[in-house]
Amino acid sequence: MTVKTITSGEAKRTYQVQGLSCANCARECETDIRKLEHGEDAQLMYNSGTLKINSEVDLRQVERILKRDGAYIVDGGPSAATSSAADAHSHGHTHDQGHSHDHDHGHNHAHGEGHGHSHAHGSDNRMKWMLGISAVLYAGTFFLDGAIPQWSLIGVYLIAILLSGHTTFMQGLKNLLRLRFNMDTLMTVALTGAVVMGEWKEATLVAILFGLNEILEGYGMERARESMSALLSVAPKQANVIRGEETVTIPIEQLRVNDLVIVRPGEKIPSDGTVVDGESAVNEAAITGESLPVSKSAGSHVFGGSLNTSSVLRVKIEKAYEDSSLAKILHLVREAQDTKTPTELFIDRFAQYYTPIIMIIAALVMVVPPLFMGGDWSKWLYQGFAVLIVGCPCALILASPIAIVSGITRTARMGILVKGGVHLEQLGKINALAFDKTGTLTKGEPAVVDEAIYDKERVYRIMGAIEKDSLHPLAKAMMKHVANHGDGAWPDPTSTETIAGQGIKAVVEGQEYLVGSEQIFARDGEDFQQALQDAKRMMAQGYTIVAIADEHAPIGVFGLADQIREESKATIQALHDLHVTHTVMLTGDHAQSAERVAKAVGVSEWHAKLLPEQKVEKVKELAGKYKVAMVGDGINDAPALASAQLGIAMGAGTDSAVETADIVLMQDHLGKLPAAVRVARLVNRVIGLNIGLALGLKIIALLLTIPGWLTLWIAILSDMGATIIVTLLGLTILLGRDKAATLSK
Repeated sequence: MTVKTITSGEAKRTYQVQGLSCANCARECETDIRKLEHGEDAQLMYNSGTLKINSEVDLRQVERILKRDGAYIVDGGPSAATSSAADAHSHGHTHDQGHSHDHDHGHNHAHGEGHGHSHAHGSDNRMKWMLGISAVLYAGTFFLDGAIPQWSLIGVYLIAILLSGHTTFMQGLKNLLRLRFNMDTLMTVALTGAVVMGEWKEATLVAILFGLNEILEGYGMERARESMSALLSVAPKQANVIRGEETVTIPIEQLRVNDLVIVRPGEKIPSDGTVVDGESAVNEAAITGESLPVSKSAGSHVFGGSLNTSSVLRVKIEKAYEDSSLAKILHLVREAQDTKTPTELFIDRFAQYYTPIIMIIAALVMVVPPLFMGGDWSKWLYQGFAVLIVGCPCALILASPIAIVSGITRTARMGILVKGGVHLEQLGKINALAFDKTGTLTKGEPAVVDEAIYDKERVYRIMGAIEKDSLHPLAKAMMKHVANHGDGAWPDPTSTETIAGQGIKAVVEGQEYLVGSEQIFARDGEDFQQALQDAKRMMAQGYTIVAIADEHAPIGVFGLADQIREESKATIQALHDLHVTHTVMLTGDHAQSAERVAKAVGVSEWHAKLLPEQKVEKVKELAGKYKVAMVGDGINDAPALASAQLGIAMGAGTDSAVETADIVLMQDHLGKLPAAVRVARLVNRVIGLNIGLALGLKIIALLLTIPGWLTLWIAILSDMGATIIVTLLGLTILLGRDKAATLSK
C-alpha cells in the first residue's frame, strides 16, 4: 500500500520498513538515501520503522540501500494511512488530492510490497535456520576434534562461519572499502584477524554469537513496535452510511460531514459526531483510556473509534475521519515514537566518535605491548581483535529507543497522549506542578453548596419560575438545585424586567419578586438584615450569592461555587507522595474562592486574581526554581502552558487540548496524572540503567586487556549480554497496572 502526504508543495510517501537491525544502521541507510536524486529530505525512523521520501525518488535504489541492512519495504498499514491523512489535513490538503495518481501507483506497487513483506519474513526465518545449523556444526566440532583430519575440521568451522556471518562479513568489507566504520566493520576485521591467526574455534563462536545478537536486537524493537501497532489498530476501517432507504458500507476515507451512520452493537463509531437516535453504552477507551462504558443517548457527543457495546445508535457525523480526535491522536502518537530525547541525541553523537576511538584503542593494544614492552605479537594481536568486538555500540544505541516507545505506548493505553520522547523524559524529571483552578482542579460549573431558606413554601417554586428560561450559568445551576425540591411544574411569570445593578424583577402569580445579588437585602427591617448577614457569611467562604425576596421580606439566599473535582485531592496527595514537592494553584478568581479550593485539594501554594499574562509570569518564576509543568484545560491556558517547561492539558479530546500541550490527559479528570509521572520516571530509570550496563560491561571487558585476559568469546558475550538486558528492561515498561488509575472518578 502506498501512502501519500503533502509537504511543502511536494508529494511525499510513507512506507513501513521491516528488518532494520539497529538505530545506527538506520541512520546510515538514511544518509545514503539522502544522496539519491530528490532524496535530500528523506527520513528513515528506526523507532517506528517508517520511511518518508519524495515521490520522485527511485524506489528501486531505495530498496537496494535498505537491502544492505537486511531491511525491506512492507505494506504501510492503517497506522501509516492515519499518519498520512493527518499530515495531509495539517497542511491544508484533503485526502482526495492526488488520489487517482496514488491509487494507480499504489496498485502497481502493491504486489511488490507484499512480496517484500514475505521476503523479509522469509529472510528472518532463513537467518534463524542458518544460525541454528551453524550452532549444531559448532557443537559437533567438540566430538569431531581428533577424530577427523585437521583440514576437515577447519572446513566444518569455515562452513559454520559462512552460514552465520557471511552477511556481516560482506557488509563490513564494503564499509572498509568506503572507509565507513560501524559494528559490521569491526566484526569483519575481528573475524578476519581471528581466522588469519588460526583461531578457528573462537572465530566460529564469534560469528554465531554476533548473529544471535543481531536477532535479539531486532526482536526487542519489533516487540515494542508491535505493541504500538496494536494500539494504532483501533482506527475504524469502514462506516455504515444511511442513504435514503438503504444502508451503504463505505471506506472510512469516504465519510463526510453530516453523513448519518448506523452503528450496531460491537461496531466502532466511524468518526466524531452526535447521537440522533438510540440509547447505548459506549466504550471510549481508545480515546480516554477509561475502560467503563459511558451511556449515550440522543444529543450525546461520541468519539470516532469508540466501541458501541449494547444497542443500535444513529449518529450524525460532525467531522471527516482525518479531522477526528482519534485520527489526530493516532497521528501524534505515531510521530511521538520518532522524536529524539536529549539522551538519545547524546548517544547518537557519542556513537559517531565511539567506534573510531575503539579502533584506535585496538590498534594501540596490538602494537604498543609488542613494540615497547616485549610482548608476544600473536597474543596482543588477538587482544586487539577482541577489543574491536567489545567496541560494537549495539547495546548502547538500543539503550533508549525500546524504553521510549514502550513508555509512549503504555501512557497512550491509559488515555494519556505524550507527544514525544523528549516530553516523556521531561515529565519524569518534574518536581513542581502549576494548576489552573477553573476546569482543572474544579469542574468549571457552578453549583449550590449552601443556602438559607426563609419561606419554604415559595422559595423553590418561585425561583424555578423566574430562572427556568434563562441561559446564564448561575441560573442553570439554580435550576438543577430547585429541580430536586419540586415537581418541575413552574408557573410562568406575568412579566420580567432586568434592573441594572440589582438583578431581575418578575411578577409571578400576582406577586412581585426580585432575584439578584446580596444587594437586594440592603433594606430596612430585621429580617432583611439577618438575610444580609447570612449572605455575607457565605461570601466570606468564597461563594457567589443568588438571593430572592418579595416586596416585604427575604425568601431565601443561596451560595454557589465551582464544584471541586472528586479526584483533585487524591491526585495532589499522590503527586506529593511521588515527591513532586511543589504544587501551585493559579487562578483569576477572587481570593476567598481560591483559598477555599486550595485548602480543599491540598496544594502547597496558591495565587488569585491573576490575569493571563500574570499567570505566565508566575510560571516563569517557578521555572527559575523548579522543573515545572503547567496543567490547564487547554482552552484558555495556552500562554501559561506554552511558557512552562512542560504543558499538560486535560481536554477530554477537544481539538484545542490536543494541539496546545505537550501532554494531553484525554479523560475529563486528573486521576491518571500521577500514573503518567510514574511511567515517565520508570522510563528515565530504565534508560539510565541501560546506559550504565551497556558501558559498564564494555569497560570491564576492556580492562581485561591490561592483564591480557580478554578473549573473543568474552568480548562478544559482554556485548550480547548487554543487548539482552537492555532489550528486556525496555520491554518491562509495557508490563504492570497503574494504581493511580483508580483515582479517576
